[in-house]
Amino acid sequence: MRQGPEIWIRGPVAGPEPLPPPAAADALPATGAPPAPDVPPAPDMPPAPAQAPAADRAPAPVQAPGFSWIGAHGGAGVSTLAGVYGGRDCGQNWPGPGDPPSVLLVARTHAAGLTAAGRAVEEFRLGRAPAGVRLDAVVLVADAPGRLPRPLAQRVRLLESAVDVHRVPWVPAWRLDGTQDAPPRGTESLVSRVRRAR
Repeated sequence: MRQGPEIWIRGPVAGPEPLPPPAAADALPATGAPPAPDVPPAPDMPPAPAQAPAADRAPAPVQAPGFSWIGAHGGAGVSTLAGVYGGRDCGQNWPGPGDPPSVLLVARTHAAGLTAAGRAVEEFRLGRAPAGVRLDAVVLVADAPGRLPRPLAQRVRLLESAVDVHRVPWVPAWRLDGTQDAPPRGTESLVSRVRRAR
């Protein structure tokens, strides 16, 4: 096994697998791909639905334009962000048929939120998301006013090294009544990303 350039993020990179002997080749799935490693899905993300062979599947429905917000954990702020920025609120579920396949994954910046975001990013990296669903970015919503403590800021930088990350600051009005007419200041990069997805 050789080391990849980003071993601290992605882990060891396996060299090409030798071809299985003819008897073992019959045990491969109809796709010809080796079975997925036996690693349990992240606890906060539902497992991807099993895919039927291509010949048995109905044509894919026309995908809605835009993007889907998915919470990496409960209370991440998916509904609030969907209300402010637009897009489909999928809660903690994978986008369904007809939902936009472009995902903005939402998490809070506390330790549990960053852990859930890391697990969900890993689900995408390992190809466990439903077919056609793609992770466009992670959106981290401040869990408190002020700067992040150093250990949490380091975890954010680690996420940023693996995927695009947008930050949403603490917004007191969201805590009081959950409404705001416009996106908060400091989220221009997220506004730009959202506009591109429409």
